[in-house]
Amino acid sequence: MKVPILLPNIFNHPFTYESNINLKVGDYVVVPFGKSKITGVVWDEFEKGNNRNFKIKTVLRKLNVSPLKKTTIKFLNWFAEYNIIPKGMALKLVLLSNNAIEILDKDTYKIFDSNIKINSIKLSEEQKKSLQKMNISNEKFRVHVLQGTTGSGKTIVYFSALKSIIKKGLQGLILLPEIGLTGQFEKKFIEFFGITPAIWHSGISKKKKEVIWSGVTNGEIKVVIGARSSLFLPFKKLGLIIVDEEHDQSYKQDEGVTYNARDMAISRASFENIPINLITAVPSIETFENIQKEKYSISRLEQRYQNASLPNYEIINLNENKLEKQSWLSNKIIDKVNFHLDKNDQVLFFLNRRGFSPHVLCNKCFNSYTCPNCSINLVYHKNKNNLLCHYCGFKSSLKRPCKKNGNCEIIFSGPGVERISEEVKKKFPTKKIEIFSSDTMNKKDSSTKLEKIINNEVQILVGTQLISKGFHFPSLNCIVVVDIDLSSQGHDLRGVEKNLQLYHQLSGRAGRTGKPATVYFQTYNNDAKMISDLTNSNPDIFLGKELHIRKQNKLPPFQRFISLILTGESEVKLEKEAYKFKDFIEDKLTGKILGPVSAPIFRIKKRYRIRLLIRGVKTLKLQNSLAVAIQNYKFQPGIKLSVDVDPINFN
Repeated sequence: MKVPILLPNIFNHPFTYESNINLKVGDYVVVPFGKSKITGVVWDEFEKGNNRNFKIKTVLRKLNVSPLKKTTIKFLNWFAEYNIIPKGMALKLVLLSNNAIEILDKDTYKIFDSNIKINSIKLSEEQKKSLQKMNISNEKFRVHVLQGTTGSGKTIVYFSALKSIIKKGLQGLILLPEIGLTGQFEKKFIEFFGITPAIWHSGISKKKKEVIWSGVTNGEIKVVIGARSSLFLPFKKLGLIIVDEEHDQSYKQDEGVTYNARDMAISRASFENIPINLITAVPSIETFENIQKEKYSISRLEQRYQNASLPNYEIINLNENKLEKQSWLSNKIIDKVNFHLDKNDQVLFFLNRRGFSPHVLCNKCFNSYTCPNCSINLVYHKNKNNLLCHYCGFKSSLKRPCKKNGNCEIIFSGPGVERISEEVKKKFPTKKIEIFSSDTMNKKDSSTKLEKIINNEVQILVGTQLISKGFHFPSLNCIVVVDIDLSSQGHDLRGVEKNLQLYHQLSGRAGRTGKPATVYFQTYNNDAKMISDLTNSNPDIFLGKELHIRKQNKLPPFQRFISLILTGESEVKLEKEAYKFKDFIEDKLTGKILGPVSAPIFRIKKRYRIRLLIRGVKTLKLQNSLAVAIQNYKFQPGIKLSVDVDPINFN
């Protein structure tokens, strides 16, 4: 018999094979392809409109793996159509290094025991009400938002919802925005459930991934806690999806296959007809709009755990408290920090910039140190004693011959966390200080560092936004935002929304165990209203205003944006091609095309970048017409097109 087999490659259609074995939709098979053997899946429809006569090859064997569910296949077909990618690339996200893992010995899955132990954690009345609301129609698809002040015990509420799902013999998936969160979160999970969850992210070993992939496929593993990619695991009996910190921009995958894991999780839940819970302190603007339209149900937690109060806010006006030369911390801030340290409070200096200095230049020839491959400044990392490009990874030393004479005379302009850390060490020489950024916390010893911070063995932290992502530091009661002015600048459509979420999350790290806490903002900006708006305990007011502005200007979530980026090594050739491509697709689309313009970061990895932006009505028609147009256009050699549906970053 003839069967359609989809292969994990850049094809948007299955291939027709002959089979002597009785195969069903979803079966994993090994087939010959070219000169190699490849794993594929029996798909739900044959390739359309291919009447060519060619020799049909035979399926080599069927793999001993539970078949991919039809609902998951439907989701993958839709996923490919929505994000304008080939179906084969959607399947590639499901497989493990292009392979399916056959059923392993039952003992292999024992570490992921699924017998839940009974715990004695009691919910408050407010938490019980939220859980009740969350559990209404918990049998079929619905989106429920659990919005709660940071430190209000949201995790315990959705753990309780998950417990009833596992008891029914179903599986659960918890999505987290950052790999760094999984360690602390896993401990919390084991404490509550008494079982070990499967952790899934890029740092997990290949061998462990094989066990998890196989255990999820045959239903032996009940809970997966993972980063974006865990959404594509082939669950046998998925019963609930939870997206923690649903507003977090890290859910957007910007490289390779581009997609938003939060939005795709909602779609997967819809195709599987199961409930999904979105957890947040400040909803994303899209989620907020769906709550307003009553498309999503919502429950709220207003009280923090043990009635701990939210931190106070204080503005340190830098126009009145002048900074000393080459210093970023005012004397007033030093006094405030000393006051907290005397009370045995932990202190955080927050600056959302990695490295030592974001801008390095020569005092004689005034030339900046820029990346030779990208149109961006190199960032100086003092710990590694090198200049680093955060886009392509290019490294360089500080020593450079000067255009005037001798070697360049270095000036560091602006601070990064390493530079603030250096100043903090000078001001507080007796204190234990730790930098908390993706450079320091994604390493092997990071769990030890985390333990020391939790136990207050580290008195002062200097951190980037990674620290705002759900960590629990019991002694942290003083936060200093070094430069609110710098973080509120920029021409980003989502800048206001990002800042609102960032400062709510950040302030939520403080005062979690009931002691009084304060967040200090250093600023040259006299607009105290901006800061009070950002930090208002009811973020809905701010989101309501933002939604009104978006509606007036026909911006997302009221219209669909699709970003097209053309890249090439020749600037002239690329510009010509961009205009030619725009002319070709203009009359074939229902949307409006803006551009072409140079991307804000005009060159990355030696390739120039030009952007087009399509805006239109929120239906799949826009993607479908664009997909057909792209298919019928032949780009010049060396020019590559990247498509980003619902872009978050506009670099």
